[in-house]
Amino acid sequence: MKKIIVLLLFPMALMAQSNKLTKSDKIYGLSKFWQEVNYNFVYLNKVDRVKWDSTYKALINTVPETKTDYEYYREMQKFCALLNDGHTNVYMPSGKDFEPLNTMFGNYRLFIENIEGKAIITRVNLSKKEEIPIGSEVIEVNGKTTKNYIAENVAPYISSSTSYVLEDWSKSRLLQGLEGEEFIIKIRKPKGDIVTLNLIHKTTEEKEVYPAFPPESQLLDFKWYPNDIAYVALNSFGDEKIDSLFLTKLPELYKAKALIVDLRNNGGGSTSIGSYILKYLTNDSLLYGSRYSTRQLNSAFKAWGKYTSPKDTVKNAWNKKALLTYQDNYYYDIDYSPLKNKLKEKRIVIPTALLIGHNTASAAEDFLIYADNQKHMIKIGQNSFGSTGQPYLFDLPGGGMARVCTKKDTYPDGREFVGYGVKPDIEVIPTLKDYLNKKDATIDSALDYLRKKIK
Repeated sequence: MKKIIVLLLFPMALMAQSNKLTKSDKIYGLSKFWQEVNYNFVYLNKVDRVKWDSTYKALINTVPETKTDYEYYREMQKFCALLNDGHTNVYMPSGKDFEPLNTMFGNYRLFIENIEGKAIITRVNLSKKEEIPIGSEVIEVNGKTTKNYIAENVAPYISSSTSYVLEDWSKSRLLQGLEGEEFIIKIRKPKGDIVTLNLIHKTTEEKEVYPAFPPESQLLDFKWYPNDIAYVALNSFGDEKIDSLFLTKLPELYKAKALIVDLRNNGGGSTSIGSYILKYLTNDSLLYGSRYSTRQLNSAFKAWGKYTSPKDTVKNAWNKKALLTYQDNYYYDIDYSPLKNKLKEKRIVIPTALLIGHNTASAAEDFLIYADNQKHMIKIGQNSFGSTGQPYLFDLPGGGMARVCTKKDTYPDGREFVGYGVKPDIEVIPTLKDYLNKKDATIDSALDYLRKKIK
């Protein structure tokens, strides 16, 4: 059964947007970003240089003609996304002209997530919970299938190192747009009915949503499960306060027979903050973290490299360095040494499940690298975010910013995880049924595993 629902919102044109940047500003910002990537981007050897340079040349002609500053920055983000890196981004200036709405359409509010590869509505404003049931799927946007619309209008603007994070973000940002922007979407309800909504972005006054958001996570969450299994959620390594919070839980943690460490909502911060906590969870005196490298440019070697052929590099380190430098492919390995663990306090070395997922990122992934060889630990969940490094930040015209990743991180043995994610030992993929039944399949899997370990 097909049913048409047209939202009677006051029609309005898109908000008037500023166009303060001159053509010279726009070309300069584009060239600045292109230059910094060529000079500093650590994964330049993975970039299609022909496509990268030809796109730059084409943009020299088109970006000066963008009608608004917002449109210009969107083109910059699309250019950046060609690099496929989660730590290399273009950020819009602050201000009303640069703050698109994502979930709000006046009388309607829709939250969308990637579940089982589908764009699933996971929350609505409370008054619409009967009309738009949770679990409904967005199947069409502006006359195109959701898949095709994402491929043409959403994914090309997102910087991501991994395909699965790109898919997650593409679906959560599916209907992002400026105030006044219109979307005509088709939704398939859980029972199969298809409805069409004509939506126009406008601030939603209704505050309540269904289902209600859970209480805001604390920096560190702690609780007990049956069988003396302790649960600790480390939700960020961006605030060193989490280290002291962890210390306050030690007296209780020493009573645990098994431990769950939840890193699924930890987007990173400082590697040293996370490694401080890990020191209490191992008997090892040395912890082996990521190895680092960065591109190194020596101008004279680059000049010599132009006249160096591959055959000249045989048993000749000087010529090899020259050629690699000319090819923008000479790397400097940053000094490496394991982290010393001299803690005198009692350690907590018990069966431990590390919960990970697509939002486990950056410094939280560094935590996982340090923990990689701990035999009493197991990783459960989904691949981690797959991006870390040291970004170089710089300004762009009109108040925007960009960053370029300058440091390559690998496992101590050289295995790569940027672009792939840290893989779980036990993979758990949440389903729509899990979501609707409010079931946390990852925790359930961890509890099943740990109960068997402590019998």
